[in-house]
Amino acid sequence: MYKIGNQIGQETVHNPASVHPVTSPLTGQVIGEVSYADPAMIDRAIAKAREAQRQWAQLTYKKRSEVLFAMRQQLQTHEDELAQIITQENGKSLAESRAAVAKAIELCEFAVSIPALIAGKTEIVSTGIEVKEMTFPVGVLACVTPFNFPMMVPMWTIPNALVCGNAVILKPSEATPVTAMKIAELFAQAGLPDGLLSVVNGEKEVVEALCDHPGIDALTFVGSTPVAKLVYKRATSNLKRCLAMGGAKNHILVTDEVNPEIVAKEITSAAYGMSGQRCMAASVVLAIGHCGAVIDQIIAISKQMVAGRDCPPLISRKAVEKIGQYLDQTPGTVVVDGRRAMVEGDPNGYYIGPSVILYDTMEAMPEEEVFGPTLEIIQVATLEEAIAYQNRSPYGNGASIFTDTGLYAQEASLGLSSGMLGINIGVPVPRDPFSFGGLKGSKFGYGDITGYGSLPLLTTTRKVTTKWNPKDKKDWLS
Repeated sequence: MYKIGNQIGQETVHNPASVHPVTSPLTGQVIGEVSYADPAMIDRAIAKAREAQRQWAQLTYKKRSEVLFAMRQQLQTHEDELAQIITQENGKSLAESRAAVAKAIELCEFAVSIPALIAGKTEIVSTGIEVKEMTFPVGVLACVTPFNFPMMVPMWTIPNALVCGNAVILKPSEATPVTAMKIAELFAQAGLPDGLLSVVNGEKEVVEALCDHPGIDALTFVGSTPVAKLVYKRATSNLKRCLAMGGAKNHILVTDEVNPEIVAKEITSAAYGMSGQRCMAASVVLAIGHCGAVIDQIIAISKQMVAGRDCPPLISRKAVEKIGQYLDQTPGTVVVDGRRAMVEGDPNGYYIGPSVILYDTMEAMPEEEVFGPTLEIIQVATLEEAIAYQNRSPYGNGASIFTDTGLYAQEASLGLSSGMLGINIGVPVPRDPFSFGGLKGSKFGYGDITGYGSLPLLTTTRKVTTKWNPKDKKDWLS
């Protein structure tokens, strides 16, 4: 049984007045308990962070990056243990959990490269006049993360923020607090000074406190679009920098000259991986022209997939019920129904199988994000019609096209309105140093949350103008 407290710097603090169960989606069984932070604990964590950050900011980028190089080694050493923890509390397969740790290692590697990327500019702009640009940390950053990637999403922000000279307060999902505490433990073993990373647990009240607290300078959030909007508005109304990543309903366009078997495997993998509980999951297929063979293959593969073996559990019983209600109410035709999935040996796990819904018209499909192993298919006449439909979506995280025609690929990449686009790839997530970030209702704020695009969020720029030659009177600056 895990007993998870709040990490105030490197001190673990429990709150007996607010203790809540941690349940494994695999079995529905309680695997631990977590205590939520009270206002005094949040104040302590932020005060400690502000004190530690002032000293941390005095170090060079290169010196700060040494901790991230050591953290990379910690992740490699503890890879199996971390994967087991992620699977136990999140439910994803061990292969997916190991992939999450591998991505965390990659994120540390990018952070180590920041000293080479962040160098400022110096230029002689006029006779005897030099202008120098320097970067400085923002201060204390709050990082609010979701259940679906308890390792990867915190590591989107923490390594870059630390190398840039900031301190971080992490608020993980209340459903997956164990991984967050392990992250803090490994950072301490990697040599991160006390106070630069704290973990505060809780729900809505803790997030609101971080949005309101005058000791927080910036905030990142990853979650659903409705909550991202609320967080962005609240944080920015308190004059904080904020980047809030929302949900998605990602579209895959398919043209009729592709290989049906290959493309159907790619699409179902993109839709059902981690049981669709990811903001980059394939949600909608726009089949252009005569794509009956592709649709038939998608249906056949979906019917063969088994909950538990091919689809891990959802995070909660409530999530399973929500998808069941969606399938009950859809105006489309449910041709593959994943409800009432049972897994032998785990009758209490939160499982649901793949579902496929066919729609006669684009207008019939609901706009809401399903966030489960559900794939919706519409047949359209032309590429232009498919692009126009995707453009009407309120979301803009990812969109892809499967085609063997270069012109179609070019038209799609120019016309689709998403921050991340794919050509013959189902989950178009860029690798570092390129940044993760969407458009429209999938992102609120400027910049991106990883890679190059994260640096403007995490730093401030100062410009120093120096006059070296007061005797030279050649222009008006003298």
